[in-house]
Amino acid sequence: MDKILHNYNMFIQLLRLPVAHLQFRQQIDPENIRSVYRYYTKPHPRYKIIRHKTMGAALVDLGQCSTREQYLDAIKGKNNGAWHARRARSRGYRFGEIDRNRYVDDIHAINTSLEQRQGRPMDAQYLEKKQVYENLPHFRYYGILDEHDRLVAYANLGLFGNFAGFSHLIGIRNNDGIMHLLVVEIVAQMIEQRAVRYVMYDTFFGAQPGMQTFKKILGFRPYRAKYSLQ
Repeated sequence: MDKILHNYNMFIQLLRLPVAHLQFRQQIDPENIRSVYRYYTKPHPRYKIIRHKTMGAALVDLGQCSTREQYLDAIKGKNNGAWHARRARSRGYRFGEIDRNRYVDDIHAINTSLEQRQGRPMDAQYLEKKQVYENLPHFRYYGILDEHDRLVAYANLGLFGNFAGFSHLIGIRNNDGIMHLLVVEIVAQMIEQRAVRYVMYDTFFGAQPGMQTFKKILGFRPYRAKYSLQ
């Protein structure tokens, strides 16, 4: 009975989340966009009555920030996202777009640096070393380099329509703030480029508490996503 009541209360809270209308635009890349749309809207693996990435979608609404400075101001303060990003810069880390084919060894080292992440074993796709990466035109590929020009974190970001979503976001584990720097700079670039309304980082639903905190201090908030394919 307690479990039923808990699930009911959680469902009511999810229904009260603000709604974000996320648009997939097929003309960008018909095959890939339709494939991603099907993945985002398939039944949830545990809760079949809801869609996969609908409830608790982790979004930054770029419409609330007209400049990089406004975004950084929203996540400032000790132990918030901007603070960690500034700490990473002070330790010599640099952000930029990357050609993944220049960093095949570094990417493999990152992918295999931990046996588990978020309490789960690494997927097999991360363990196999890829020799060549194909770049999709509607994706952006970013990375963090250390003072020795070694890639220590990377992200693949798809621009699907009125929103961008992370397909990969991973780095070596240290306490230098490299993952905060990576996300902060990507969101800031999206604000400056004005190409999308939202940036999405998976969902809050089912995420470990540490990951939920990571998303919150970088400005992500839970939404109820409604998807359309145009």
